[in-house]
Amino acid sequence: MKWRLTGRFLVSVVTIVILVVVINIILFIGVYILQGTSKGPIFRNQDSPESITRHFHEQINISDNQVTLTDQGKEDLVNLQAWIQVLDENGKQIFSYLTPEEVKDKYTPLDIINFYKYREFDGETTIYIGEKVIGDRTFSYFMGFKSPYYKRIILSYDSRGIFWFLQIGIVLILILDSLIALIIGYLFSKKLTKPVYSIIEGIQKLANHDYKIHLEPKGIYKGVLANVNNLSFVLEKSENERKKLERMKEEWIANISHDMKTPLASIQGYAELVKNADYQFSMEEMQEYAGIIERKSIYLKEVIDDLNLSTRLKNKELTLNNKRENLVTLLRDIVIEILNDTRYADRNIEFHCSDEVIHLEVDALLFRRAISNLIYNAIVHNSRDVCIQVSVEKDPYVRIRIEDTGKGIAKEELERIFDRYYRGTNTGELHKGSGLGMAIARDVVIAHGGKIRLQSQLGQGTQIEIQLRSIEN
Repeated sequence: MKWRLTGRFLVSVVTIVILVVVINIILFIGVYILQGTSKGPIFRNQDSPESITRHFHEQINISDNQVTLTDQGKEDLVNLQAWIQVLDENGKQIFSYLTPEEVKDKYTPLDIINFYKYREFDGETTIYIGEKVIGDRTFSYFMGFKSPYYKRIILSYDSRGIFWFLQIGIVLILILDSLIALIIGYLFSKKLTKPVYSIIEGIQKLANHDYKIHLEPKGIYKGVLANVNNLSFVLEKSENERKKLERMKEEWIANISHDMKTPLASIQGYAELVKNADYQFSMEEMQEYAGIIERKSIYLKEVIDDLNLSTRLKNKELTLNNKRENLVTLLRDIVIEILNDTRYADRNIEFHCSDEVIHLEVDALLFRRAISNLIYNAIVHNSRDVCIQVSVEKDPYVRIRIEDTGKGIAKEELERIFDRYYRGTNTGELHKGSGLGMAIARDVVIAHGGKIRLQSQLGQGTQIEIQLRSIEN
């Protein structure tokens, strides 16, 4: 994987370098061909000494072997710190202007060649040659430019040798550039792909459920590395939540199994006792045992119903049987029903309403179950002297509040109170069952399009508020 990724970057870099080299060679050959077909240097500077010398014949006037310079020509020579020497066809000087004393006044053809090619004055003067044609006569002239910046190189070459040299040179350049491209490309690709390796390794660790990774966010992949770190944090948090939920689920299964075994043991024991022919029971005893078996059976049925209802609500498989109900009457009946239960007859439960009639489309059976679960939760988690207030009002939403003055709920438990499989630490002896009561209450409220909110402080009680949209809204 690493070499494949590095190889792709390397091939890209090498391809770019090779293309640049090929383009350079094509341009070089094009310039060479253009130079060969042009009459002079293609990149000629019009103000160069050579260009000035070539055009200086325009400043020379020759008439009857008498040579003169124009005023412009003299001014140019002074400004350029140059001199001029005009020769006839035999190489004899016929005119000079500003020439040094050591300049000869007679030249052989070889002297002219050597003078043009090699001789310099005081190491700073560069000689250039030009010609002036008058009729059928051709005059030559030397111009010397005294400047350390003007240099001329005379080259002699064999075009066949240059062609061979170009072939070898191109091959060597390609080889050298390829090696350089490979080295630079490898170093560049390695530096560029190193963070990618870290990202790949980090993702592989995440895939293997190893969330203890931290990549330093820097370079061009800074954003990606930061997102990988954030993903690691989120996954680790989710994994911890999952493990916590799994532990809660296991504890819940263990608790509910224990709660179900107890009534089952009672049912089995009393059934075996009644079945035993060696015992003769009175009618009162038979009725007592049958009552115990019935209560235990009802309890088991309620637990199983809770499990079934919770699953259907969670999976949104339950169809609500909504009808227009007077919510005040429904809540008042729930409170009366709980107070009529002999187990809770001595509890202080109050009911308040803003109006006697507040209509709402609800599934009365499910809604009754939800409100009952919330009130029972306030009862079983607090002492007998707790005061519980149930109220309903419309403003314009329908708000149902269930408040108690009991023990309250710890902050760390508030986030879990509506979770499935969760049982609070303040559970009293009366609290037996599936442990799904609060989760069912929340799911029923949500199924009716409502919201449920819980606030609590230790030692100050708990407040639960349900908000529903009324029919009029």
